[in-house]
Formats: sequence, structure tokens, C-alpha cells
Amino acid sequence: MAYGEIPFVYGLMQDPPSAGGTGGTGAVFDPNALAESGILEVQGEPLSLTGRGVLIGFVDTGIRYEQDVFRRSDGSTRIASIWDQEADRVYTEEEINEALLSEDPQSMVPVTDEIGHGTAMASVAAGSRVDGGRTFTGAAPDSRILVVKVRPAPRDVREYYLVADSAVCYSEQDISAGLRYLDNEAERIGLPLVICFGMGTNLSSHTGTSMLERTINSIAVKIGRAVVICNGNEGNKQHHFMGCFNRNVFQDESGSKLKRDVEIRVSEGVQGFTLNVWGTQPYQYQFSLRSPGGETIRDIRMNTDETATYRFVYDKTVLYLDAQRVETGSGAQLLFVRFVQPSPGIWTLTVTEEERANYALFHAWLPIEEFLTAPVTFLEPSPYITLTDPAAAGDAISVSTYDDLNNSFYPESGRGFTRDGRVKPDLASPGVQVSTSVGKRSGSSIAAAIAVGGVAQFMQWAVTENHIPWVNSLNVRNYLVRGAVRDLDIVYPSREWGYGRLSISGVFESMAEL
Repeated sequence: MAYGEIPFVYGLMQDPPSAGGTGGTGAVFDPNALAESGILEVQGEPLSLTGRGVLIGFVDTGIRYEQDVFRRSDGSTRIASIWDQEADRVYTEEEINEALLSEDPQSMVPVTDEIGHGTAMASVAAGSRVDGGRTFTGAAPDSRILVVKVRPAPRDVREYYLVADSAVCYSEQDISAGLRYLDNEAERIGLPLVICFGMGTNLSSHTGTSMLERTINSIAVKIGRAVVICNGNEGNKQHHFMGCFNRNVFQDESGSKLKRDVEIRVSEGVQGFTLNVWGTQPYQYQFSLRSPGGETIRDIRMNTDETATYRFVYDKTVLYLDAQRVETGSGAQLLFVRFVQPSPGIWTLTVTEEERANYALFHAWLPIEEFLTAPVTFLEPSPYITLTDPAAAGDAISVSTYDDLNNSFYPESGRGFTRDGRVKPDLASPGVQVSTSVGKRSGSSIAAAIAVGGVAQFMQWAVTENHIPWVNSLNVRNYLVRGAVRDLDIVYPSREWGYGRLSISGVFESMAEL
């Protein structure tokens, strides 16, 4: 099978509790992230924006629907429906309410969130006021909730992308089906919809052209729809390399073709990994690949449109190479390499630009950290264009992550811009040690969840209360940009901060100043 014939896989963008902060459901609630985002301010008078009349949708690991943060004050559920893809079963609001009245809800609605990722995001974005908001509150506590529990990616898809057995991952086909379900349910119910997406991958082109990104864009352009996507946690993982051929800088006296070495450190215990290299049109590139033992595969070209298998004489590693002159989604040149049982050490990919161009770029990405059994990194990485896809989707709202305690950028957060130079992220949102119903959590998916709750507040004002009923995701993004907090010492748009820090109260202040 060739690259593009098998659906991409996406991983969860939330740090584990050991890395991002511990704390169970009894941890003290800290509302600072909501306050810093201007969310608590607009929950109060005179605006009273709590997400009433707005749906918030999640395509993720499920939801622990029994928790108080997903119920109204009378104990009934705020969840409109749950689609469990693995069981291929939809549970309605009426069925969930009936289960909640029983002694054993799981015997009647047997769906939950074993991992807690989706529950954490849902509680941050849409959690109810518990104990008058003193014990817990989400950003949009009166919104209604839609949930898709995505089925795990099939084994053949995992094996193709050499995903670690311990990793949680999902196929873009199932994710896309989940997104369409949310859109259809919102149409059926007749309410505006804000979608929270907390997954990411490094497999696609970082230009917003994947199948999943096209699905997202098709929903985001609709009236009464907004999609918020996290930027991922790959900012400091050393998984992106950017090479530039500039004849004015690198020209030698012989006038020979320019070459760049891309060195990859592979640790002990790596069972396999993928590498995708994207060349800028219309330039032509040639590659050679040297193993840690010194054996070299030569004359690999991007313009062959073929797949090939390589084995070494003194090395157990098997390489599967797929070279595409014009990759279907992006139209760019692609070299996709699968390393099976790679030997530890330094692997060197030598890239040659064949046309002696004045300026030619190429980019390479390794898998997200969650998909690896042990570290694989570039020796000379670039911290930029480390946002994970689908954050490059053009019509969605993309957010990076910062620490609201000191307004510092979160080192793990993915950075922009896109590979084709578009501004992403759009904004930065708090995502470090944020209170959730499963304890404090960090990561870009949490940042997206806070932004989603704020967008639901705006959608209540704009659509439900009929102030601007025609808004879609692009319009909402522009309002958020106008209201963002910008520091004088930062040039915007920024690769880290986009157009500034999220401020929902700032959105309304900016309109009041007109």
C-alpha cells in the first residue's frame, strides 16, 4: 500500500497526569484559567453568557456521563446523545436520563471514558456549576453536549504507521464520521454547534489539505458552526526539520549541486517509525540514506511515483520507501519512509537539490511522541511549524497553549506557521495545570477546550440571542482576534501566540469601542 491509501492516525494531545499535574476529582477547583480568558466575566451580568442554546461537540475518548459536572441541578443529563462507534450504538438523552435514575447506570448505558481525555476536555469546556460554582464550573455550564466515542484505529492501520502498541490512536475515517455525526445532530436539534478537537498527527502535509481537514472546513463554513483545534504538544519534541537551499549562502567554488544532511538519532528500543519529507514545487530533489553502520542507499528520487523495499547487508533494518511527485492532497513532492526494526544510532538522510535553485525549501517530520516506543529525534530540529494537523485547517480556529499563572508560553505547545506560510495558531489559550473533573491536566487539548467554552459563550450571544445569527467559524475567529490580549513586546501575528491571548470579555469590549 502507498502513502495516502491508508487513513492517517491521530493521537491524544494531553500530557499524562505525571507530566502535566496530578490531582483527583477532589482536588481544589482553580478558576484562574477561566478568569484569565475573560470567560468568568461574561458569565456574569449583564451578558450572562453560559452557553445556553448552544451545543458543544467532542470526538474523542468518550465521557463519564455519570459525573455531576455533566448534569443539571435536578440531576438530569446535559448530554444530548453519545455515539459509541465501537459498539455502533447511539444513546439518546432519554436513555441516559433513565440510566442515571437506576442504581447501576452502566448496565443500561454501557459507555464510559476509560482514558479520561474526552471527559477532561468536556468538563473544562462545558462542565456544570457544582455547589454554585465553588466546587467546579466549566466555561459554558449551560450548554448541551454531544459526544462521539471514537473506535480505536484498526490493527492494520496501526501496523502500517508503526504505531507503538501502547499508544492510543484513531483513524481519520472514523474521526471524520464522528464530525459529520455532530453536524447532523446539530442540524436535527436546531442549535448552533461548537466542535472541540483535541487530537493531532505529524503524518500529513501541514498545509491544511488532508481528508480530515477538508471535512473540518466543510463544517466550519456553515452558519452557526465553529471548530476549535489544538496546536499539539510537539513544540519541543525535536520532530521537525527544515532545510533551505540558498545558492548565495551555500554555493561552493565547483558549482556542484547543493546538499543538506538530515541526521536522525534513533534510541535503543525503537520498534519502528515513519519519516515524511516534503519538497517545494517545482524543484527536484534526490536522496541518499546512510545507516548507523555506514551502509548507504543512493539515488532515491521524488519524481519516481513508486514504492520500494530496501534491505541492508549488515543491518537488520528494513526500509519501505514511497516517492510521490505530486502528493494527492497537497500537490507537493513527498518522500515517505517506513523504518522497521531500525538500528539505534545516527541515520543520515542526504538531500540534494538538482536544479541549482536560488532558494528551495524542504521539510521533514517524525511521528508524534505518543506513537514512538522510544525517542527518535532530529539532531538539528526546528521549533517552528510544529503544530500538529489538523490545526492547519484554514476555516477552523487553531489555538496554542500558555501558562495562565505567569503568561508564559508552554514549551510543549506546537508553533506555527503552516508549511505554506498561513498564520496558525490564531490565538493562545490557557492549558497548564487546569482544573478538570478528573484532576488538573495540561496540554493543548485543554487549551482548545477552554477556547471552545468561550466560543460557545459568543455563539449564545451571536446566534441564540440573534445579534449576529449568520456567523460561522471564520467570522467567530475574526471576533476573537479583535478581542485578543496583545503584549507590546511581541510582534503579531506570532508563531507562538497567533494574534494574542484569548479574551472573551475583550471581544465584547472591542465591539463596545466601535
